[in-house]
Amino acid sequence: MNSPRSQSAILNPVLNPGSELRWPASGLWRDGEPEVRKITVADVRDALAQGTEDFREFPTHAFFACIIYPVVGLLLARLFFGYDVLPLIYPMAAGFALLGPFVAIGLYELSRRRELGLDNTPARAFDVLKRPGIGAILLLGLALTGIFVGWLYTANLIHTQLFGGEASTPQQFWDQLTTTEKGMHLIVVGNVVGFVFALVVLVTSVVSFPMLVDRDVSAGTAVRTSIRAALENPVPVAVWGLIVVIGLVLGAIPFLLGLAFVLPILGHATWHLYRKLVVPEKIEASERALQ
Repeated sequence: MNSPRSQSAILNPVLNPGSELRWPASGLWRDGEPEVRKITVADVRDALAQGTEDFREFPTHAFFACIIYPVVGLLLARLFFGYDVLPLIYPMAAGFALLGPFVAIGLYELSRRRELGLDNTPARAFDVLKRPGIGAILLLGLALTGIFVGWLYTANLIHTQLFGGEASTPQQFWDQLTTTEKGMHLIVVGNVVGFVFALVVLVTSVVSFPMLVDRDVSAGTAVRTSIRAALENPVPVAVWGLIVVIGLVLGAIPFLLGLAFVLPILGHATWHLYRKLVVPEKIEASERALQ
């Protein structure tokens, strides 16, 4: 006859500490840290659908437009006075994927409040500043900013090594990029290096920022839990990363302006993905009580 503990595990398949986790996830475990679930690609699609529903409930595209429009204006102004910023337009657009987990913290708060049935007017997004984990959130946000700056520096270095420091007109730059061997090298090397930066951010932040909004844990605990969740769910997390990339590309096509809609949907969806990947505290407590 199954024990209450085994019956609970069957009804709610949760990965527990120690040997029940595959290596290397087991090596990242710390006693008392949140438990992670195994999910499927269907769960990822469901998280995206729930994120879209949240966006419809409280559309925040105007807020993101206020952030994106100045960036677009600066790019246009720089292009008007000189073309040396051209090689960084694509890296800057791609960089939204690196900063997105931090920029979306207010959206996690709105989704959290809606889930709990609390007042979730858009202004409540700023309540995230009152959450116990705000210090750790800012610390990780600073780390993501450093990664973003490092990515821009690396992208510029790759271009400089291949083409030198010469500025070109948009047409000349496009011709260099698409019709020369160096241009092909730039595309391949740039995207491979960019993939490494994006992979690091995806694995370390897929649940860490929403967890810090949800729980009073350290930055280290949040990052370790995020890595464990990614290691235990490589295919669903990879699919989520692909969805993010496709969304950002589609949003960036009209000169970044579509991101005003894409970013909030992805932000809300990230919250729901976190909810699927990490066991809620109440369930964890009841599981431990049965041990």
